[in-house]
Amino acid sequence: MIGAYQNPPTHACPPWRAKRAQEGPITIATSCAQELKCYLHKRAKSRGKLDPCDSMFAEFPPPQRGSGGLCYNPQPEDILLKTSTLRRLLEDIRDGKVEVQEGVRRMRALPFEDLGFAKVDSHRELRVGYPEVIYGEGKTHEQVLAIAERLLDAGGPVLITRTTAACHEKLAARWPQAEYHESAHAVVLRAEGEPATGTGKPGITVVCAGTSDIPVADEAALTAEVLGNQVVRIHDVGVAGIHRLLDHLEVLQSSRVLVVVAGMEGALPSVVAGLTSAPVIAVPTSVGYGTGLGGLTTLAGMLNSCASGLMVVNIDNGFGAGFAAATINRQSS
Repeated sequence: MIGAYQNPPTHACPPWRAKRAQEGPITIATSCAQELKCYLHKRAKSRGKLDPCDSMFAEFPPPQRGSGGLCYNPQPEDILLKTSTLRRLLEDIRDGKVEVQEGVRRMRALPFEDLGFAKVDSHRELRVGYPEVIYGEGKTHEQVLAIAERLLDAGGPVLITRTTAACHEKLAARWPQAEYHESAHAVVLRAEGEPATGTGKPGITVVCAGTSDIPVADEAALTAEVLGNQVVRIHDVGVAGIHRLLDHLEVLQSSRVLVVVAGMEGALPSVVAGLTSAPVIAVPTSVGYGTGLGGLTTLAGMLNSCASGLMVVNIDNGFGAGFAAATINRQSS
């Protein structure tokens, strides 16, 4: 979501951004804090009292206009949330001036760590419930190691998707406990004392149509496991032999959420969704012949499913499906 938007439609902008959006491009996430401060100040002034959020933004320097429009240009001594601000907040909590719940709410705005090539969001778990995940493809081994170190220091666990055995070797040299999951093309790093992968809340089942779909299915299953869930895996139960699926009917109907992975014509998720009352997340894969178009035919078929409420993620996006399943399972009783 970080990037420059040229002349965004004013109806899509909140009132406090619309005026500035008309002035030129805005670099999202850099000027946003100052704009939010202005909005909060105006709202507090109209109500005749200060908003408790205001103190969290008090140390933002004003934005500066550059060649690309309105942007925030931090100086070396500027930090989005200075150490002194955090210290004051913790002292206020200790002294009873700020309620614990209010302190947690304010800490949700804590900063990221800028490594130059990456901005590590070490407090994402505080905001959304799960830590940041490293997408390994396209990153050097050194970049992956640097990001993983920061996330592990923040408490972990660390999941690295779309990575290789060579990257795992580099990680294992630094952290011997690094687990390489070859089928899922992923590495898991855990701090000492953390529960092992696959222990946690039951309720998720990952189903795949064919053996060729297993890598995507395993990425989904591993993601859900790292996020604190137990996962049941059912492989090779595609519609060409539907009796194989029906042999697992009891498991399907007792699941809280299902991830169904399929290539070819992508029919399996519709079948599963017609057999259970649980939410079903469909994952199209790029498995198939010529007119499969690298998964586009499968994706289109799943998007046009007659099974009501079927959710569909992107082609080969096992991670996205596993993350969504974990989020749904977390909300269930």
